[in-house]
Amino acid sequence: MPSDKLKNSVGLRLIIIGVLSLVLLIPALMIQGLITEREQRRDSAVFEVSYKWGRPQAIAGPILTVPYKKLIKDEKDKLAPVIEHAHFLPERLSINVELFPEVRYRGIYEVILYNSKLQLRGNFAPLDFNQFSVLAENILWKDSFLALGLGDLKGIREAVKIKFNDAEFIANPGIESKDVLEIGISVEPKLSAPNERYEFAIDLDLNGSGNISFVPVGKETEVKISSQWGNPSFGGEFLPVERQVQSNHFNAAWKVLHLNRNYPQQWLGSRHKIMESSFGVELLLPIDEYQKTMRTAKYAIMFIALTFLAFFLTEVLNKKVIHPIQYILIGLALILFYTLLLSFSEHIKFNSAYLLSSLAIIALVTAYTKSVLSNNLATAIIAGILIVLYGFLYIILQLQDYALLLGSVGLFIILAIVMYVTRKIDWFAIGKLANEAQK
Repeated sequence: MPSDKLKNSVGLRLIIIGVLSLVLLIPALMIQGLITEREQRRDSAVFEVSYKWGRPQAIAGPILTVPYKKLIKDEKDKLAPVIEHAHFLPERLSINVELFPEVRYRGIYEVILYNSKLQLRGNFAPLDFNQFSVLAENILWKDSFLALGLGDLKGIREAVKIKFNDAEFIANPGIESKDVLEIGISVEPKLSAPNERYEFAIDLDLNGSGNISFVPVGKETEVKISSQWGNPSFGGEFLPVERQVQSNHFNAAWKVLHLNRNYPQQWLGSRHKIMESSFGVELLLPIDEYQKTMRTAKYAIMFIALTFLAFFLTEVLNKKVIHPIQYILIGLALILFYTLLLSFSEHIKFNSAYLLSSLAIIALVTAYTKSVLSNNLATAIIAGILIVLYGFLYIILQLQDYALLLGSVGLFIILAIVMYVTRKIDWFAIGKLANEAQK
């Protein structure tokens, strides 16, 4: 009979167990999709709050732009004047930033917002048009403007006053030329003495969210940031030359030279894109529960395979056959762990969610094993194996840098234990023994 063949054939049972393991990967992949969906919903909530408060800010500038006339041929092959722009970057740029972060909530989701106080100081060297071969009478000095690029104008909290040499201007939104900067503020200092050095000072009261970045437009750019936040991530094209990170605050300083980037101090038109050289800091939440849950879910096949292997060896050693339906129920219980972890971690700390979810599944599978096998020793072994597996996975999650090494060593040890335990089993005699045990 088919049932007797299933009971007596070790190979057939192994094939069925293998097929069941692969089938259970389908709900495991669905769980990963659910994690991604919840993460996207979180990101949507973060974007909604950030959009109203102020999106990530990118400070680029200031840049001094001077229009000039250029003659080009029109459709009738006649020379016609057009207005183009020459752009000049600061010789020295110093930016001091103080970040005041806060965590707000959109439903169950946390959003990191910040208010920043920025002080920009520096100067421009005398503007030299000789290298551009532009005639002096074609330069429109009085139409020049000073522009500062920002990531989101909604974040500006106070009127921006820009000191330029001895004059003070109130900044206006928008930038006349889109050659270099897309979004920002500007003033028109109406230059009259192009051969002099220009000093500038800009103070900003700026809201933003997530991260803040800077573009090193100075021939020498120095940026200093301090904040009462203990979990920063420094990114972009340049890392800080100095940094101090503690549990509740950080300080960082950058120094970038014009030789470190791939554009000059002055050019015509839109020849260069400067935003690609930005650098800065991102304010991270201490734990991203979705990232950790996703990493956990990727070990689903290992959990299913090792747990099924433990049950199969229990079958062999106790001479009792477990039905495929029972394997499916056990596998579904293992899959349910990831759903519990995802839902709990959205409301409590990840470590507590992991402990609660793993204890629930261990208790469920252990109770089911006791009812199926009616063997206290076998039940205790299964419970111990599950405890070791979940503890092993927890350690892997904590040691992110050594996860591959620890995982490889752990699997090697598990394989060695399985080989040792089964070294004297006569696999050809198992079917016969199982058949005799039923008589």
